[in-house]
This record gives sequence, C-alpha cells and structure tokens, in this order.
Amino acid sequence: MASQSLHETKKSQAKRALRSLAIGIAVPLTFTLTIIILFGSGRKYHRLAKPFWFAPLWFIHLATLGSSFFMGLAAWLVWADGGFQGETDALSLYVAHVSLSIVWHPLVLIMSAYWLASISCILNFGTLFLCYLRFRKVNPFAKDLAKPCLVWTAYLTLVSFKLMFL
Repeated sequence: MASQSLHETKKSQAKRALRSLAIGIAVPLTFTLTIIILFGSGRKYHRLAKPFWFAPLWFIHLATLGSSFFMGLAAWLVWADGGFQGETDALSLYVAHVSLSIVWHPLVLIMSAYWLASISCILNFGTLFLCYLRFRKVNPFAKDLAKPCLVWTAYLTLVSFKLMFL
C-alpha cells in the first residue's frame, strides 16, 4: 500500500517536471519563432553586399531558435535545482536575455538600425554572460548549455557592428 502511494507520488512528480520542462522550453521558443515569422523576411539583408563570413538568413533563424532552446533548457535546469529562489538575480537576467535576444531581427532585418542592434547585442552578451555566471553556481550542465549561446550572441554582435559600415 505504501509502495503504491510512493509510486503514485513519483509518477505525479515526473508529470509535473515534464510539464514544466515543456513550458520552460516552449515559451522562449514561441517568442523567438513569432519574431522570426513576423520580422524575418530580411529583404534588405538579402540585398546587401555582405562579407563571406555572414551567415545566410535561414542559418541565422535556425541558430537563433537553437540558442533559444538551449537557454530555455538551461533556465529550466536552474529552476529545477531551485536556482531562481531567494536573493538571486538569475531569473531577472534570464528574462532580460530573452527580451534582448528577440529584438535583433526587427532591428536588423526590418528597421536597418544597425547601431541600435549592436548596442542591443552588446547588452545581450553582457546579460547572457551574467546568466552564465549565475547558472554555473547552480547547475554545471546549465552553464555548458549557455556557452554556445554566448558564441552565437558574440557572432550577431560582430555582424551588427559590421553592418553599420556596409
């Protein structure tokens, strides 16, 4: 009887964990995908004479979605380990990162505000680096998931900066 109750409790906890994981990944992915759908056409971006190291737009979209997935998973791992509780600023840094990461597409692809995109990327990189530092204290795997996101944000920063001079 007690073992059946324990089994039910574990099953219930597993369902809640899966549900929270799905939400933790789906929310940032949905924001990112919505921004890509609304602002990702990049007609102006396609017409620019770009250096060889500029990624094609489909790759930028795919890598941005991948970065969003990794950070959503990293944030969930930190949340699951209790890293968003207490006096930590990890949650506010993560929300700031998500907010800053979704503005690149409209700034670059629609508004051609390359200088503003560069500033946004620099702020996003700083915010993401602080997330990395906070996540490192809570969950080493979450820290590792943030590393490719840092590289991607650094790349977008370089692209945005270079676009100012094209």
